[in-house]
Amino acid sequence: MIKLYDKGMYLVNGTEIKEEAGISREEAAKNTIAYSILKNHNTSSDMEHLQIRFDKLTSHDITFVGIIQTARASGLEKFPVPYILTNCHNSLCAVGGTINEDDHMFGLTCAKKYGGVYVPPHQAVIHQFAREMLAGGGKMILGSDSHTRYGALGTMAMGEGGPELVKQLLSKTYDIKMPEVVGIYLDGEPSIGVGPQDVALAIIGAVFANGYVNNKVMEFVGPGVENLSADFRIGIDVMTTETTCLSSIWKTDETIREFYEIHGRSEDYKELNPGAVAYYDGMVYVDLSKIKPMIAMPFHPSNVYTIDEVNANLKDILHDVEQKALISLDGAVEYSLQSKIRNGKFYVDQGIIAGCAGGGFENICAAAEIIKGKNIGADEFTFSVYPASTPIYMELVKNGAVADLMAAGTIVKTAFCGPCFGAGDTPANNAFSIRHSTRNFPNREGSKLQSGQISSVALMDARSIAATAANKGYLTSAEDMMDREYKAPKYHFDGSIYANRVFDSKGVADPSVEIKFGPNIKDWPAMSALPENLVLKVVSEIHDPVTTTDELIPSGETSSYRSNPLGLAQFALSRKDPAYVGRAKEVQKAQKAIEAGQCPLEVLEELKTVMRVVHTKFPNAGEGNLGVGSTIFAVKPGDGSAREQAASCQKVLGGWANIANEYATKRYRSNLINWGMLPFITEEEHTALSFKNGDYIFVPDVRKAVEDKLNEIKAYVVGDELKEIILKLGEMTDTEREIILKGCLINYYRG
Repeated sequence: MIKLYDKGMYLVNGTEIKEEAGISREEAAKNTIAYSILKNHNTSSDMEHLQIRFDKLTSHDITFVGIIQTARASGLEKFPVPYILTNCHNSLCAVGGTINEDDHMFGLTCAKKYGGVYVPPHQAVIHQFAREMLAGGGKMILGSDSHTRYGALGTMAMGEGGPELVKQLLSKTYDIKMPEVVGIYLDGEPSIGVGPQDVALAIIGAVFANGYVNNKVMEFVGPGVENLSADFRIGIDVMTTETTCLSSIWKTDETIREFYEIHGRSEDYKELNPGAVAYYDGMVYVDLSKIKPMIAMPFHPSNVYTIDEVNANLKDILHDVEQKALISLDGAVEYSLQSKIRNGKFYVDQGIIAGCAGGGFENICAAAEIIKGKNIGADEFTFSVYPASTPIYMELVKNGAVADLMAAGTIVKTAFCGPCFGAGDTPANNAFSIRHSTRNFPNREGSKLQSGQISSVALMDARSIAATAANKGYLTSAEDMMDREYKAPKYHFDGSIYANRVFDSKGVADPSVEIKFGPNIKDWPAMSALPENLVLKVVSEIHDPVTTTDELIPSGETSSYRSNPLGLAQFALSRKDPAYVGRAKEVQKAQKAIEAGQCPLEVLEELKTVMRVVHTKFPNAGEGNLGVGSTIFAVKPGDGSAREQAASCQKVLGGWANIANEYATKRYRSNLINWGMLPFITEEEHTALSFKNGDYIFVPDVRKAVEDKLNEIKAYVVGDELKEIILKLGEMTDTEREIILKGCLINYYRG
């Protein structure tokens, strides 16, 4: 089904995978699609160290307030490139009342003042609007959402934390080393009942755990691409984020040309193909015909099985999930799936097709066809469908799909990302939800461990979700309900829907417009420069194999406070380590005393003992050259969302660093750096740490170490005596070092 090559491979004429091809790897690597796009957007003469300028930027209503506030504090006068503000995360305005709508009005007035585009709530989820209106062949888009992926349309798109968009708004660049490129060779044709989520989950299951494509570009090639519709390709592409790759790009053909024609943008199509001989740093061979309907069980998209496997081995697989949950949930609540077995079958409580992954036209048409003439029954099971945009919704109304869904008991709702991150359709306690959405991390669906509530999500394709709904909630593969492949009717895009409602400044700024600020929209607090010496207290210790950004700062109802840095910070690690905020604030008192010209030892009594030990080796550490802050340890933090708040919340609570064995994604590490936090790496095994929660760590001459571009830094765990440890910083650009020295990105641009 899927084969990973253990070394780089050549692709000849787009069809043959070879170990050698009579051309050097260096030259053939320049023939990938990814290389050509990156070269065209690189503003430096060095293709090993890229300085990228993007064609367009896009954000949604959880992120754009903080981004614009940061840019304003750094000197923003006008959006230098098209910046599109969509409203699809806090669009319900149900959580936080007027707080969410205040953010929308902030966005509209900023679009007018600085020359941007504003997409009102319920019109489209961020990524569908980008597909329909923004993507273009050979272009690059940067978005403040991790699922910023438009590779199937020939656009290399990247999801990053807000500070990277701030840099673009200030006419700066996105600086990265030339990424490796991995070929994803598609062959064959999907079987009846197999949808894009099935293919995506199969790939994620093969490459996530081993990091095969981590921070690399996935380039989709091979004859199998031509056997997939545009919607099918898009559905696979958006899920590449869950592999932890940097970006994605696909070869394009007449199918993609037709997509642009349908959307009235023929001029944005560009044919993209690798050169006659292209070299890839890795190769993934995917036989589409061998992929079966899949399910990603809790609590990660890589925890994959075929649906047939789950149904055939119910007790064993459910027990395995329960055992993994002991780690994911830290034993905070009792979690069992055995009660879901009814008469030997797996009963689920909820089905949802939604968002940038599931809400596409073809997915919903297939679901409607499968459930047509049937019903979901009158038991616990519920079924909701969210078309990804109003134009899609309109077409589904016109072709009768909505009527077929509603007649079966389905609730069809407006374009909204809520089910994907816990702000809509939160399941009941102990409920099990199957979703064609992007993620199924712990608590992401909205349950609260601190309140004793736990529910869980499995990811599936819309076709098998509809089959399960037609079977009244009993887990069913679409293969069991389909004897032919349903072909979606031709799609007709109605551009007047956006023309009538979307505000487009056409890039013209109006400085006379006053920004509307709601009472929850707050400025960033002042942040100090990196001191000469640093005292860190470990205030949280996380030993999960991977820690997601959802666990660092929860999604769901907390989203209403994303415009309020201090308000949001109260939720930091609240579902993973509820005592974290209190511990961090206690340490922060010392730093605030220093900034006020007072003695930190007077407000944090335990520092007296710490500094007494420090002075045995470093007698000059103290007044005028010392900073005090908190740090957390996590084995591998930062998987998942691009949300900068996973880092900024720690910073506004007095965090100076993270310590990890490694960082799950580039974007989380970048967020730490952009908020002035040291991204330390320790090579100590996390099962035998030389420090623990509550320990103090003294880092002498840390400012000089950053200035001198040192990678390894001597630090000391403070006990009865000083115990030396080594902390590594990893590779950093000169700009990143300067940002850390200044204390954060805002300070860096203020000068």
